[in-house]
Amino acid sequence: MLGYAGTILYVDLTTGKTRTEKLSEEDAKKYIGGIGLGMKLWLSHSKAGVDPLSAENPLVLAVGPVSGTMFPTGGNGHAFISKSPATNGVGEAVSHGTFGAELKRAGYDAVILTGKAEKPVYLWIDDDSVQLLDASQVWGKSPSETEDAIKAEIGDYYVRVASIGLAGEKLSKIACIINEKTRAAGRTGLGAVMGSKNLKAIAVRGTRDIVVAKPDEFMEMVKEFHERMKGPAAQKYRTLGTPENIMIQNALFCMPTRNFTNAHFENAEKVSGETLNERYIAKIIACNSCAMRCEHEAVIREGPYKGTMARMEYDNLWALGPNCGVDKLDAIIKAAELCNYYGLDATSAGVTVSFVMDCHEKGILTHEELGGLDAHFGNADALVQLIEKIGKREGIGEILADGVKVAAEKIGKGSMELAQQIKGLEATGYDLRCLKTAALGSAVSFRGADHSRSGAYAIDLKGKVDRLKAEKGRGKLVKDSEDVYALIDSLIICKNAKGTLYKELADMAKLYNLVTGAEITPEELSVAGERINTIAKLINAREGLGRKDDTLPWKVMHLPIPDDGPAKGAVVTQDELDLLLDDYYQARGWNVEGIPTKAKLQELGMQDYQSIIEGKEA
Repeated sequence: MLGYAGTILYVDLTTGKTRTEKLSEEDAKKYIGGIGLGMKLWLSHSKAGVDPLSAENPLVLAVGPVSGTMFPTGGNGHAFISKSPATNGVGEAVSHGTFGAELKRAGYDAVILTGKAEKPVYLWIDDDSVQLLDASQVWGKSPSETEDAIKAEIGDYYVRVASIGLAGEKLSKIACIINEKTRAAGRTGLGAVMGSKNLKAIAVRGTRDIVVAKPDEFMEMVKEFHERMKGPAAQKYRTLGTPENIMIQNALFCMPTRNFTNAHFENAEKVSGETLNERYIAKIIACNSCAMRCEHEAVIREGPYKGTMARMEYDNLWALGPNCGVDKLDAIIKAAELCNYYGLDATSAGVTVSFVMDCHEKGILTHEELGGLDAHFGNADALVQLIEKIGKREGIGEILADGVKVAAEKIGKGSMELAQQIKGLEATGYDLRCLKTAALGSAVSFRGADHSRSGAYAIDLKGKVDRLKAEKGRGKLVKDSEDVYALIDSLIICKNAKGTLYKELADMAKLYNLVTGAEITPEELSVAGERINTIAKLINAREGLGRKDDTLPWKVMHLPIPDDGPAKGAVVTQDELDLLLDDYYQARGWNVEGIPTKAKLQELGMQDYQSIIEGKEA
């Protein structure tokens, strides 16, 4: 099949040996690429119960069949997959930019990294030449500094680099992997997995042409999607970007504020996308093959943080701003820059800081325990200083660097009730108390508290359902959304472009067919999406996660929204959650414990994995 490079690269970091194998055409068709292929490969090369930070835990880097092509937003993404040190289940994170396209041009669909290097190294992939090079000179440096140093050493500015910062080196469970200096494969702590292997960076140069099966029809589709991206479906991303969501969420009283205490931020205008654009945005940048442009680069031109630059999205703006009660944009931008500098997932870092502020205000953490910091909600200086401490694992940062679940376990004193996490992964910027489809989507998300595994929040926000009501039928809505999102992250297409997929499955099937030449119907593609979510569930089941882990943060289930407004009093009860879970598992054809049945595996052509569910199916 075209579209695929046809090759998987294996790198043993312990011995330094490399080898290649052909990509199985069956695997390509069944799991598409990206996160689907990556999870399949990880499961095939790992053992049950593996320690996420041990040499035995493989780290998989995968691209999709559209990677490297001219298709808008589809030519540029890549995914990292492993066992998450944060959740002990599926760890996966997708990023865009130019790195994924370069890996495809080098001739690989996936790289499987095993073992642990004796000393810091970086992987240098130059088409067929694959080497492990000394990284001692960049150990301790930021991803941006690392990228510049590696490009200078190789002597090619156009080499693409993905690397970790100090947080990954120090095995922080909220560490990420950054490419193009500001783009992060952010969630689930995969930067720590790289750090545990003494792998500082992956540098890639590829010179091969990418050939599609039906070039004329493919170019027509490319032109059509260029036009779609100039239209209303992508307008938000071209103008204010995702920070536009600040005022939208706030007006609906569903923006978590002060660590999910409130659902409305009284000073939202001060940190809105409009204010950000007017005062700080210097440039809007596009990824490789993108006709939309959405990367909003903020620059601080004056004041104590003069010279600071960071990419701002709704996620980091919310996490470091309203969720911490902070309304000073310059400090929020500085905190975002520090997350990039240390290689921290900004969402997890912001939620961790808000957790500390909540603990401090409730007397659980004292000034002394915080090293003299007055970490109350709204203290912008404390926000910046806490990010520094987390990045360095310094003082209270030693406890906080592994995220809120681990921090709460160490702090005790009832602090787990303040830890906004599911399966060990920090929650995102949607108040699940008043978005009950989103609450189900986050509870069952295979990678933990996350909105981007299903996009179920959109069902609530767009008024397709009563967002304040838990009822049967939501399970199928979440299931269908998950399957579409799994395909988007396996092809890999940017989720910001989802609105341009007017027919979703039909559009994606057409794209897959034009690129690969392997005819697939929308219905068959839908089954592939279901298969990808099922293999994720099998991984989690093998690693010991079950229905008990498909739950919600304590505040979501016990602290009704206090704000006067349309969501006042909203909360998700255990009875509501149980109803939603039962409905979802039924929609998926799983048992009441959330385990796929043998019949479902047979239906999906996944009977080879029946041993995983033996004893768990009843």
